[in-house]
Amino acid sequence: MRRLLAAVVAGLTAVLLAGCGLVPAPDTTSTPDVRGVESSLRPFYGQRIVWKDCGGGFRCATARAPLDWSQPGGARISLALTMRPASGQRIGTLFTNPGGPGASGVDFLRGSAKAFYDQALLDHYDLVAWDPRGVGASHPVDCYGTKQLDEFLFSDPDLPEGSAALRKDVVDDGIAFGRACLAKTGPLLAHVGTEDTIQDLDMLRAASGEAKLDYFGFSYGTYIGALYADRFGPRVGRMVLDGAVDPSLSTFQESLANTKAFGAALKAYLASCLRQADCPFAGSDVDGAVDRVATLLVSLRTSPLRASDGREVNSAVLRTAIDAALYDEGAWPALTAALTDLLRGRPDAVQSLADSYVDRGPKGYTDNLFEAIYAVNCLDKPATTDPAALREEGEQLDAADPLRAADNTDALGDPVCANWPVPVQGEVRRVTAKGAPPIVVLGTTGDPATPYAWARSLAGQLPGGVLLTLRGEGHTAYRNRVPCINERVDRFFVSGAVPSAITCG
Repeated sequence: MRRLLAAVVAGLTAVLLAGCGLVPAPDTTSTPDVRGVESSLRPFYGQRIVWKDCGGGFRCATARAPLDWSQPGGARISLALTMRPASGQRIGTLFTNPGGPGASGVDFLRGSAKAFYDQALLDHYDLVAWDPRGVGASHPVDCYGTKQLDEFLFSDPDLPEGSAALRKDVVDDGIAFGRACLAKTGPLLAHVGTEDTIQDLDMLRAASGEAKLDYFGFSYGTYIGALYADRFGPRVGRMVLDGAVDPSLSTFQESLANTKAFGAALKAYLASCLRQADCPFAGSDVDGAVDRVATLLVSLRTSPLRASDGREVNSAVLRTAIDAALYDEGAWPALTAALTDLLRGRPDAVQSLADSYVDRGPKGYTDNLFEAIYAVNCLDKPATTDPAALREEGEQLDAADPLRAADNTDALGDPVCANWPVPVQGEVRRVTAKGAPPIVVLGTTGDPATPYAWARSLAGQLPGGVLLTLRGEGHTAYRNRVPCINERVDRFFVSGAVPSAITCG
């Protein structure tokens, strides 16, 4: 099975809010703050953002940015933004990013603002989200159509582990995907990395008229925040990073930590399942249940089932469905029901869970999430290419994965990023965030996507970093509305009161 790229995806569900019956708000125009900005960048930092009513109490706008920040006089791109104006006494602008890379900030904020953010933030801040370059409505990376992307994400070659045939199959797929991305996306593909995005964010800060950046980032959004603080430390205002990514880790170290964390989450789920009367693995202990899941995965490689829409449900689809459910403890009952159906020969619920993870609807993919994931991650950090190192890393991944019997590509590394058609831009490094004020970091002990150790590490790298810990399962903390966490976060944003480190739950 091809293990999906160990990427950080903010698994946050957005439900579009209706805007019927609202009186359109008048257009507003920002007053930029260009103090300290070099002259070549002033056409962008000094642009006036025109906010227009776009329904549901939101305003939308478009900002200009250079395709290549090192050549600001060259080609330009546009960035899509949305704002929910403060409903009470406004104290500033709070930028927010839901993660990914590849998640649309515009769609997330418009769909989830009132359901996700506490009233204190809704009252006092203009909440602003944007689609990072290469994502959503901001010149999206494009690679494959629906059928090709299905095959790329869910192919599961039944070839011997370690064989030349398996290596050729996987590497050829990775090369073909990268070439398709370059052919369809063009020069932008070399300029969608996080280093470009944080420059965009600093420009948006200034164009919005803010001298300091107030920012709330989730999952991959914490990586944006951490790198922003590292480059623009004195321009940081109040920043909270929830579900932290650790910039000091290599892609392999991230993958190994994710493998361990998802393995722990799987065992936590199975332990919970075995306490329920409807668990399909009744009669087993946790290790026995893990073995039964692994056996099921292997059997689906050789004998896949067909969903009612005709798509093949193989082990790659099941593995994706399991990962999707492990993001949120609230999804565990759905996973139990899906596994029960699968064991009875009915794979539709498993297919639906997998679709939810990759944002695929009945008519195809609803966004470019997984194309952008690769495009951004392949620019951000170098991939391992040395065969000896790959073998050693594969052995470590194999040992860490409780479902190792169901995965035959551990020793192949990341064949997409290792063969990416544009050069890597970023690097692995600890952040120092020189000149930044205290930054609050949130970590959840049972987070499978951004393991808790990453939050501890990032808080330790940041000057005055404060770690708030939620003891529990699932990805990110603030969404759980635990008062011990949320009240401290809200107070920090509204009054500037820096909380003390604490463990809640």
